[in-house]
Amino acid sequence: MRSEAGDVHMKNTRTRRYYSTYRSWILAAALLALVLAPGAAGQQAAKPTSGGDELPDKVELNGFGGGSFFQGVSGGLGTKLVNGGAFGFRVTENFWRYVGLEQAFTYSANNVRFESPAAPGLPQNDFGHRIYQYSLNPVFYWTERGSKIRPFLTAGISAMYFAPIDSAKGWARSPLNTHLLAQNLDANLHPAMNYGGGLKWHLTERWGLRFDARGLWSRNPTFRLMDSPNGGLYIPRGDKLHGIQTTAGITYYLGSKAEAAPPPPPPPAPLAALNAGTLSVGPGTLCQGRAITVRNTGASDPAGRTMTRKWKVNGQPMGGNSPELTFTPDRPGSYKIEMDVEAENTPNHPVRVASAPPLSLNVQPYNPPTVSNVMANPAAIQYGQTSTLSAQGTGSACSTISFQWTVTEGTLANPRAATTAFDSKAVKFEQGGKIQSKTVTATVRVTDDRGATATGTTQVKVDYIPSAIRYSDVIFSKNSARVNNCGKRILLEEVAPKAADPDYEVVLIGHIDQDEVSKTKRPSDLDMRRVMNAYAVLTAGGGTCANVDKSRIKVTWTGAEQVSDMQPGLCGTAARAASKERAGQMVSTADQNRRVEVWLVPKGTKMPAAFKEAKQLNEKLLKRLGCPK
Repeated sequence: MRSEAGDVHMKNTRTRRYYSTYRSWILAAALLALVLAPGAAGQQAAKPTSGGDELPDKVELNGFGGGSFFQGVSGGLGTKLVNGGAFGFRVTENFWRYVGLEQAFTYSANNVRFESPAAPGLPQNDFGHRIYQYSLNPVFYWTERGSKIRPFLTAGISAMYFAPIDSAKGWARSPLNTHLLAQNLDANLHPAMNYGGGLKWHLTERWGLRFDARGLWSRNPTFRLMDSPNGGLYIPRGDKLHGIQTTAGITYYLGSKAEAAPPPPPPPAPLAALNAGTLSVGPGTLCQGRAITVRNTGASDPAGRTMTRKWKVNGQPMGGNSPELTFTPDRPGSYKIEMDVEAENTPNHPVRVASAPPLSLNVQPYNPPTVSNVMANPAAIQYGQTSTLSAQGTGSACSTISFQWTVTEGTLANPRAATTAFDSKAVKFEQGGKIQSKTVTATVRVTDDRGATATGTTQVKVDYIPSAIRYSDVIFSKNSARVNNCGKRILLEEVAPKAADPDYEVVLIGHIDQDEVSKTKRPSDLDMRRVMNAYAVLTAGGGTCANVDKSRIKVTWTGAEQVSDMQPGLCGTAARAASKERAGQMVSTADQNRRVEVWLVPKGTKMPAAFKEAKQLNEKLLKRLGCPK
């Protein structure tokens, strides 16, 4: 017996073979129609015409029906849109003799089938499904507008809405089908391409037939199912969907046949000595939507008769009897300005007419402004730094543009320039040791001199990293580890209250001076004992010590190494009489290397330069020490 995977492979192979054969047959039929149609069209063209369109087809309304056929997808469980019927409606506007623009809506019923089961031993699954398709296509004809037979080619864009029917969604969400993991079954909307050709056959003045063969190309819908094997139904992303629609329908034509042009008027009588002069416009760009003034100069009649000026713009009368014509063009392109001068009729001089040489004006288009390439460089900065904001704005030859930047926080150096500097110093953050971030949105508005606008946005991330707080060093007497009154004031009155902020860690770094280095092989532990006494003052509790959480204190000691600069507390020197240290424990500026550095460092930030690694204090010694006196 063949394996289930082999059966699926054979089904997919047959589906692709049938689809390829059917698509080749459709394309061959379309090409044959294009080859044969010019002969019939040529017979129509051989008939004498009056110079206009033979049949009315400026606008076509077409209702159609047919079939919709899709190639299966081999990936995943092998999804296949089952062949089904299609019908819809088209509106074609034939603006030009050989080119038209068409909009179409198509509804087709193509149920979804999974060629492979969700798991071995389970049945195959399928569900009801409909496709709603909107298309916009240019249409290119072999024969001119008004011909009886018009073969054509087309290619355009579509929006395809792949929608499971309500009963299919109910089936997917049923408790009986939870093993399929299809509870999220829902519709997809994808862009698509359509291409193909067909034939239009004008049967009567108002009615005709139309035949189409279209290829479809789109991303394969996943219907919001999982896109990888999960024990249930899934559809991989990235597969492409190919299909063919063949339709036929009836067309109703709107418009009217072109009337024969009237015979040209008889040539005018020879002109008398009447001079129409010349036409001119002032310097500058001629723009759509802006008034243009054309001036007539040099018009005269030697007979001295009263003259009347008659203006035309693109063959249409405009303006009055004036040497100037002012009009506002509503579209870009070429404008032909004409002016005739007519002299009044007198007994000795009959009416005479003279024409000034026509003036051709090239009117430039007006386009609303656009904005692009809106960016911040860099897009992420630290608090206090700046970022360069830039944008590209475009207008047209008929407009000038200006820029206006705004930000949700912070300040701008020059908000009316295309490029400006954003300063983050004014961005507000919570005070304390917490690391914070804010995203500032910058908006640029481009405005032209007609008031039209375009906007764009970019974002700047501002990171606030609080600085470490350095306190005065706790200074010790030579060969002493006792924290004197000055040191206790630093630790108890300044450090301990601030340490209540949970975003900070207390850092203690112990030092000794060179003259305290042990002369024996046994190294000195004086720097460690100084740190331990400071640590005990902060944590031991009791009447004279603080009760700071031990887990929030990090300690180290570095011997005689002095990396950071000295910051001895003023109360820790003999210059402050109020210190009242005990006899023998007095310190002076000569003791500034015998110290413990005291820091409050925000969590997650860089440690002081002297802090190489965290060290552990002896718990037994700490317990025995208690709260130092």
